[in-house]
Amino acid sequence: MDAPADAADADEQPPPARRVNLTPRQARQMRIVLASVLMAAMAAVLVIRLASRTSVLVVGVYGAALILCGVVIELSRNGRTRLGTWLLGLGLAAALAADWLLLP
Repeated sequence: MDAPADAADADEQPPPARRVNLTPRQARQMRIVLASVLMAAMAAVLVIRLASRTSVLVVGVYGAALILCGVVIELSRNGRTRLGTWLLGLGLAAALAADWLLLP
C-alpha cells in the first residue's frame, strides 16, 4: 500500500531561511538612521558623564565618538555603507573601551 501523504511531507526538508536583501538605497538609509540613533545615545552619555565628572578626557572620548557618527552618516550618504559599518562598529567599540580603561 502507498504511504499516507503526511509521511511523504515529513520526509521533505523545509525550505531554507530566506535572506532579506536590501537595496543599496535601503542599506544607506538604515546606516544613516543607525548612526543618528547612536549619535544621540553618545550625546546623552556625554551629558551624563559630564554631570558626574567634568574632564577634558570625557569630552575627548565622547566628542570623538560623535564625530565618528557624523563621518559614518556622510559615508553612508555617499554610498560607502560597508566602510561606514566597519568604522562605526570599531570606532564605537574603541570609544567604549577608552571609557572603561581611561576614565575613572
